[in-house]
Amino acid sequence: MNKPALAAIPVFKLYGENQQWPTPDLLHCESISQRSREHHWEIKPHRHADLCQLLLLSRGRAELEIEGQRTCLEQPLVQVLPPLSVHGFRFSEDIDGFVVTLAAPLLSHLQTQLGTAAEVLELPGSYPAGNDAQYLNDLFAALHCEYQAQQPAREMLMHAQVGMIAVWLGRQALQRSTTRQRPQRAREYFNGFMQLVEAHYREHVKVEDLAQRLGISVSHLNGTCRELAGQPALQIMHQRQLLEAKRLLTYTGMTIYEISADLGFSDPTNFTRLFRRREGISPKAFRDQLKAAGQGSAPFT
Repeated sequence: MNKPALAAIPVFKLYGENQQWPTPDLLHCESISQRSREHHWEIKPHRHADLCQLLLLSRGRAELEIEGQRTCLEQPLVQVLPPLSVHGFRFSEDIDGFVVTLAAPLLSHLQTQLGTAAEVLELPGSYPAGNDAQYLNDLFAALHCEYQAQQPAREMLMHAQVGMIAVWLGRQALQRSTTRQRPQRAREYFNGFMQLVEAHYREHVKVEDLAQRLGISVSHLNGTCRELAGQPALQIMHQRQLLEAKRLLTYTGMTIYEISADLGFSDPTNFTRLFRRREGISPKAFRDQLKAAGQGSAPFT
């Protein structure tokens, strides 16, 4: 059931366009206002199968919804939106900035060049511009100008400019990592655990089994999870199940029974009980609240 459910979430190259790719370039660059104005300043939740987007917000306000979580963006920053992340925006009419879309081959090349900082292009993240606000605005603006022109060695220069943006992001990510650095071994165990959770969260595997696959004890795994994520392993597993449940409740018309079965619950009652315990309301009430607020599956199917 998983594939039909995800298929209900619109998949675009560029938002609102069904064509494969607008140019032979491996990137696309436009002002944020250029596309959002056409859609009355609202970009509804959607995803890109194989594209990464980098948004520079220089001025104005944006409400970002990503994977069902809402955030208000106001200060100058760069927002990373990796492939497959479900995201949408509501922009203020005075928004100023740029959006750069990277095709898979260019994204892969940049990640190879970034080395240990490659993860910055794999995970959603907001990176405040700080003292580099003018530098970033000039860099994105220069890329935008080059994209619109047809000068000699255009592709070479654009790739160099995108590389500079990627380096800035990579350094910001490494600086964050340094400030909250944990013992390397613990991070390796935690990352391995998160990969196992992502691969098996529908199968309701036991924490003991995952700890055994990592080669550590359950108490060691729980201690690592509490240190790096603030909660024990089982709660992290439940959190991933509930994230998927909320995505399906929000973006599809699947019934509660179908969602329960899709997430591997043998009895819908157990699913409802877990959802209510963690979220404070039932799955049906969660969906009803979305519909009352004008969200939910209808606009996206």
